[in-house]
Amino acid sequence: MYFTCLKKRNLIFALALVLTGLFSALTLSFSGAYAVFYGGTLRKLPIYAVERQDNRIAISFDCAWGVDYTDKLLSVMAEENVKCTFFAVRFWSEKYPEYLLKISEAGHEIGTHSSTHPYMSKLDVAAIEKELTDSSSAIEKVTGQKVTLFRPPYGDYDDLLIETAERLGLYTIQWSVDSLDWKDLSAGEITERVVKRVKSGAIVLFHNQGKHTAEALPAIITALKEKGYEFVPIGELIYKSDYKILPDGTQRSLINV
Repeated sequence: MYFTCLKKRNLIFALALVLTGLFSALTLSFSGAYAVFYGGTLRKLPIYAVERQDNRIAISFDCAWGVDYTDKLLSVMAEENVKCTFFAVRFWSEKYPEYLLKISEAGHEIGTHSSTHPYMSKLDVAAIEKELTDSSSAIEKVTGQKVTLFRPPYGDYDDLLIETAERLGLYTIQWSVDSLDWKDLSAGEITERVVKRVKSGAIVLFHNQGKHTAEALPAIITALKEKGYEFVPIGELIYKSDYKILPDGTQRSLINV
């Protein structure tokens, strides 16, 4: 009898913990704070993709190491009438200001990819602020355009990073489709990988120094246009307010939900 009561008490206690966790997650979710109940703790998430039904998607490029293929990328984008988002590191921006200007004048969006490309979850708040403000300033100095987007190097983040970026007016952006172009996949492999993974609201990750990225892009863009997708910069894809982040990193609008 004693053991039966004990088991019931433990079961009730466990159920109460689960319900408390779910209530906390839902409360935070619908308050607009992008925190989720994850592994027993509350964890903030960046934007990986956007819940949309209009077939809008975004192409993005990380710029950190060179410009060997950047002219070709810009040429392809111009030919296809596609606008996208580039994330630039400060040292890249300062080394290649003429390319930063080319990108901006072509109508593409530019976000920060940090100042020195570190693992930012290992930094304290002062170092994070410096990484973000120094890199944003370097971009704004050349383009005259305010930076509002941030992509963490290596996709590495923690709560402090997201909170600090948000306080500085930056949306933290990841990706839902990784082209793996940094692995020097062939143009055909990159194309197949991207096209079969894209869905409405997707954010696709490329690198401006991907060896076969520029070669793959025409086929990727053509195939996705044929599927009815429309390309927009990330700033036009995401919701700027009244949203929540789902546990998988998808941003959902709270308006008309």
